[in-house]
Amino acid sequence: MATLIPSLNSCLSRMMPGERRLAERLESHLEDDYLLWYDVPVGDKYLHPDFIVLHPGRGIFILEVKDWKIEHVAQASRTSFLLHTENSQNKEVKNPLLQARDYTFAVKKLLEQDPALVQIKGPHKGNLCFPYGYGVVLSNITRRAYETSGLQKVIEPNLVICKDEMYESVDPLHLQERIWNFTAYQFGTGLTFEQIDRIRWHLFPELRILPQQLSLFAPQQLSLFEEKASFTENKVSQIPELIRIMDLQQEQIARSLGEGHRVIHGVAGSGKTLILAYRCQYLAQLSRKPILILCFNVALAARLRQIVQKKGLSSQVVISHFHGWCTGQLRTYHIPKPDYRQYRGEAYVDQLVHQVIQSVDRGHIPAGMYGAVLIDEGHDFKPEWLKLLTQMVDPETNALLVLYDDAQNLYGEAKKQKFSFKSIGIQAQGRTTILKINYRNTTEVLTVGACNHNHSDSQSR
Repeated sequence: MATLIPSLNSCLSRMMPGERRLAERLESHLEDDYLLWYDVPVGDKYLHPDFIVLHPGRGIFILEVKDWKIEHVAQASRTSFLLHTENSQNKEVKNPLLQARDYTFAVKKLLEQDPALVQIKGPHKGNLCFPYGYGVVLSNITRRAYETSGLQKVIEPNLVICKDEMYESVDPLHLQERIWNFTAYQFGTGLTFEQIDRIRWHLFPELRILPQQLSLFAPQQLSLFEEKASFTENKVSQIPELIRIMDLQQEQIARSLGEGHRVIHGVAGSGKTLILAYRCQYLAQLSRKPILILCFNVALAARLRQIVQKKGLSSQVVISHFHGWCTGQLRTYHIPKPDYRQYRGEAYVDQLVHQVIQSVDRGHIPAGMYGAVLIDEGHDFKPEWLKLLTQMVDPETNALLVLYDDAQNLYGEAKKQKFSFKSIGIQAQGRTTILKINYRNTTEVLTVGACNHNHSDSQSR
């Protein structure tokens, strides 16, 4: 089963019927080592091909999908189609094969900038070291109708998949061969995992990990970056020797979050904060109101602030540790802070939060002021804090993301309080994602842990 990014369920609402059928067929009929992207913006120009198909041995393919019925096509040429619309008016559109070709050559040009992705000698030196191709999927036109209508004169027979060639009953190998036929040649020895990550690094800049994010990554990867990186970050023309990018699981989760309240929980070092940074960038492009990012730790807040600043989002995003945000709300709305003489230590902090909660309930601090609220280190937030923050989300967007780790509770009491997300207004049912891989443990640490575990077992026996 191929990997589709975003997940099928998360993008059904924006798919045309033909796109949905093709996505289902590609996901079920292609093998495990295929990667698929649906309607994901490519490069700095944000190109939007319908589907990108990537296979280590077969290369990269761009697919354009059209739901046209044969009676909708009034005229067709190598450059354009004239379509009958529902209101009986004709509409001229670009030939979809030309559209797919343009996307493909833009991708080719982008990837050929990387010495690790091109042929280094021979007559094709400087060209991609793997195959590439493009084609059209006519989801409502059978092969027979395609041939009898004369469309084969403007879209080559080997560059089209027709309605009856993407039925559920179609042999998986036949569907794969249709895609392979989009390119007339095969060469190369297959893409390595590193080359696939480099392709993703070029195609999807939003997945790149900035230097400020390296502390969120694995120690062993951090040491590799320090040893091998030989480039200047502010020179766009230079490409790093060792790329820094979210892994496929993190990318799929980040792109598949969808709307509404979302919860991600996982072990330390599983990439939760990387996903938060991606989500922040995505939501900032959509929201007219500021985005709020909160965490418990002051140092993490400072680090997140650096990342957001590097991405050019500082004017749209508010970042703070929770108690600093509470203090800021009281100051902004001219509400007195608790008296230091009356409250000491933890009592002062509790009263500070209570003052904000009370002010929101009374309307002195407005609710719904943020286009989205993103909470990192949610395991260290008390239930009443989370309940307060759900009220800060604009009801029109309803965009809330909570990230937490069940195994962690560095600051005490939140772990002791048992509560459900539903009880504090977080609508997380069916919208919870679990990250299970820990990227921070080095091989040595895991090996020692395994040895200790085996030693304990032998002693118990």
